[in-house]
Amino acid sequence: MATYKELLERRQALDNEIDQARQHELSDAIARARALVEEYGLTQTDVFGAGRKGRSSQAGRKVAPKYRNPLTNDTWTGRGRQPKWIQGKNLNDFLIK
Repeated sequence: MATYKELLERRQALDNEIDQARQHELSDAIARARALVEEYGLTQTDVFGAGRKGRSSQAGRKVAPKYRNPLTNDTWTGRGRQPKWIQGKNLNDFLIK
């Protein structure tokens, strides 16, 4: 039966061997992928898609306000939750012309 120290040394040697094999296989995989991209003229979008699904390219951009509270001059873009001052009221009454 092997000692604890011998087993640790074997594990280290095996971990090193695993790392080398992984690096070799990754290099081969990257080379094959690059060859396919070049051969077919693929773009990043072709390979990975248009990006995150469910998120518009407009997300996070500032937009002009669409509604204004005539009493306080508070504005709302029409996106997200309605402010309390407009809830339950006719939106057309608050449209910014």
